[in-house]
Amino acid sequence: MQGKPSSVALVIPARWGSTRFPGKCLHPIAGKPLVRHVWERSLLARNISKVLIATDDGRIAAAAREFGAEVVMTSTAHPSGTDRIAEAASRLRGITHFINVQGDEPLIDPRLIEELAAVLVRDPKVVMVTAATPFLDLKEAEDPNCVKVVTGKSGNALYFSRSRIPFHRDANDPASAVTPLLHLGIYGYRRDVLKQLVRLTPTPLEQCEKLEQLRALEHGIPIRVLRTNHRGVGVDTPADAIRVAKLLKKGRDARTR
Repeated sequence: MQGKPSSVALVIPARWGSTRFPGKCLHPIAGKPLVRHVWERSLLARNISKVLIATDDGRIAAAAREFGAEVVMTSTAHPSGTDRIAEAASRLRGITHFINVQGDEPLIDPRLIEELAAVLVRDPKVVMVTAATPFLDLKEAEDPNCVKVVTGKSGNALYFSRSRIPFHRDANDPASAVTPLLHLGIYGYRRDVLKQLVRLTPTPLEQCEKLEQLRALEHGIPIRVLRTNHRGVGVDTPADAIRVAKLLKKGRDARTR
């Protein structure tokens, strides 16, 4: 990849099916479909060449085109958003790197997107990148729905887990404690690594933890972890949508004062 001009595309994978919240991508929040909020926030990232929505659902595609988004229709057989992005990537020319922003992250920070893209383009040793943030409290760190990550001195991920990691062997020595970071579900990939990743079969640790990123680690693909204070608010349930609407209204009210 060295010596070639870099171009970064941001792809938002969006599907209708959701166990807890079917159709959530088009659920109206503050007068706009959820996925539109994600798209508009993504457009604010200044070093992204192209922003598009990848979906297998005609309803999502029609709505996205109506508010002006570029849409790529993908197969209904994809088991993950990464596979959907890889199909979209196969149709794009001149793009060297890809950012994966989930379609249920309406408050994603454009600056975090910019940082991920910049690291990918600047450092040829970084082939895959994600982000993590400090936990707010012990209860959150113990929650299996909050994925933990620990990193090495290089800044690359050593392991991701739903369990609390690492185990603190000597509780009487607070100085030896290591606090994991909360993993955020945003990724960046070099084109060739994205293509490689979706061709790999699921691995034992991935299937055990139900964490797709472990497939990369098990196959020796390094994942750089950027530390950020951004947390975002994912929408997994109708209650989350109500919470986001309140945060958006609060933000608007603050700007008009």
